Order: sequence, then C-alpha cells, then structure tokens
Amino acid sequence: MGPVLGSRPGHSVRLPVPPRAEPPVPRAERTVPWLRIAAAYSWRLILVGIVVYGVFSVLGRFQLIAVALFLALVVTSVLRPPTDLINRVLPRSLSVAVALIGSLMVLFALLALVGNAVAGESARLAGDFRGGVHRIEQWLQGPPFRLGPGKLSDLQQQLTHYVSAHRSDLLSNAVSGLGRVVELATGAVLALFASVFFLHSGERLWAWARDHLLPSGARNRWDRAGRAAWRTFAGYTRGIIIVAATNAVLVGVALLVLRVPLALPLALLEFFAAFIPLVGSPVALGVATIVALAGRGPLTALAVLVLIVVIGQLEGHVLHPLVLSWAVRLHPLVVAVSVIGGSVLAGVIGAVVAVPFVSVVWAVLSALRSAPP
Repeated sequence: MGPVLGSRPGHSVRLPVPPRAEPPVPRAERTVPWLRIAAAYSWRLILVGIVVYGVFSVLGRFQLIAVALFLALVVTSVLRPPTDLINRVLPRSLSVAVALIGSLMVLFALLALVGNAVAGESARLAGDFRGGVHRIEQWLQGPPFRLGPGKLSDLQQQLTHYVSAHRSDLLSNAVSGLGRVVELATGAVLALFASVFFLHSGERLWAWARDHLLPSGARNRWDRAGRAAWRTFAGYTRGIIIVAATNAVLVGVALLVLRVPLALPLALLEFFAAFIPLVGSPVALGVATIVALAGRGPLTALAVLVLIVVIGQLEGHVLHPLVLSWAVRLHPLVVAVSVIGGSVLAGVIGAVVAVPFVSVVWAVLSALRSAPP
C-alpha cells in the first residue's frame, strides 16, 4: 500500500549522544608535557644505544673476522665494476681472477716504488735529518721557547734513560707486534678469500640469505633495504678512494716542488690517512710538516702548514660535496661524532668503519620507511 495523500513522511529522531567521560589526566602530565615527551624519546634512545653497544661488543670479540669481511666488502665494491666489464669477454671465474691478480700487482708495484724511493734517499736523508735536528735545536733555543742547551741535553738524556730502562718492555711489545703481523696476514688472507666469493656470486649469496633467513612477508622490504645499503656502501668506498687519491696526488706534487724528503711515502701516507674523515689528512700532513722541518727548514715547514689548510678546505668544500654527496648525505656533526665514537670504541679501525657504518644504517632505515607495506 502506498503512502496516504496529505501525510508527512516519518523522520527518525536521533537523540544527542552524551560526551564520553575522559579519564582524568594526571597533574604531572598536564603541567609538564615536555617531560613526558622527553621520557618517551629517552627510553627509545637508550634501547638503540644498548643495541649498538651490543653489536660493537660482539664485533669486538670477533674483530679479526669483522675487519676481514669489511675489507672484503671494500675490495668487492672497488673491483665489481671492472669485473663486470671483463665478464663481457671472459667467464665469471676468469674475470674475478684477472681483476684480483691485476689489483694485487698494482699494489705490490706501488709498494716496491715506495721502497726503492726510501732506499735510494736513505744516505742523503741521514745527513739531512742530522742537519735538521740541529736546526730544530737552534729554533727551540730562540724565541718563543728559549730552551737552553742544558735543557735540550737533559731531554736527550731522559729519552736515552727511558729507552734503556724500558728495553724489556719495548722488546716484548716488538714480539707482540710480530703476533699482530701474523693476525694481519691471517685477516688479509680471509679478506681475499671472501672477496673472491663476493665478486663471483655475491648476488646469489644475498638471495640465499634473504630467502632462508627472512620471513616471506618481509623479504621484499628487506631486499630493497639491503640493496640500498650496498649502493650506499659502494658509493662511499669509491668516493673516498677518489678523494684520497686526489689528496695524495696534490700532496705528492707539492712536496716534490718543495723538495721535501720522502715525498712519495708521505703522499702514500696521505692516501691511507684520508680514509679517516676530518682527522686523517691533518695528521698525515702534520707528519709531513715535521719531516719538512727536519729536512728543509722552517720556511718549507711553514709552506707545508699552508698546504694543510688549502687541502683541508679543498677536501671539505669541493671534493666531499662533489664526490660523496650522491652516496652519503650526513651532516658534518654526525660525521665528527661518528668518527670520535668509533675511535673510542675500536681505535683506528673504529674511526675508519664508523662513517660507512652510520651511512649504511641510515640508508637501511630510509629504505624501510619509504618501502610500501
């Protein structure tokens, strides 16, 4: 039956819903909300710090293996492009062998060149350093130090007495140093062994780890994160090698122009020191300044000090932004804190590993945040 003419359609009446009674807010949370927010951030930061400390503690117990695998990853990131290029005309196994053997030959040739340079200049260096020590003594006797000859003689006697009194300790340190050399050789062999497999079948190793160690629902996200981590690590490694090589060439040319002794070994020292951001290059150039002061005099040492400032500005404002900005986007404060924290935890090795470690962690977190659920 249809609606009756003249009647009004019925309307449903909704009664107003009374507001829910909110639970009472404690007075402490109502008056100091910043304290509640700070506490929420604090326990999360403490948890992250505990995890990072645990990771570094575990790595510290297996330091040799961790360093060897890190070196293997560095070798893989450097030699992967030439290996892929050679693989276009040769099988994969031969490509890996050619890349590794060729790089080792280049490294040994460079070390032999440095050794020949040191051996060829040894006789002249002895005379130069004797004269340089005399010039340093004269410089210390003048203003602003004004150390008398007696004071310098006392310092020499104290040094001689220390060496004679701690001869046994120095000998034991030398013997323990031989043990460290054996450990370094073992780590180098392990790094070379691991880099062979990383270069040959790194993709298959990652696929096996992803499929067997991760649940099926998280494989795509972590695969994207792992590839982002590898791109960041490889980009940082190649970039820092370019920066270190540029610094070494500039330092070597400048020291040769200034006729500083041991110019080639000092350039090689600058190359390896550049792998420690912010502090490596100044320390290496400080050694070059001492050598220049002993071998060539105060004016040449002052020129090397100017070189430290120029190369530091060039590295910080041109090379790092130009070469590393596409791979690593970290604030300089984060880099400084990472280097200092790594050096406190693991010495020189920690200072070298800190920045790529933080960069990889940041890349993984960014990839996980941006990945679709």
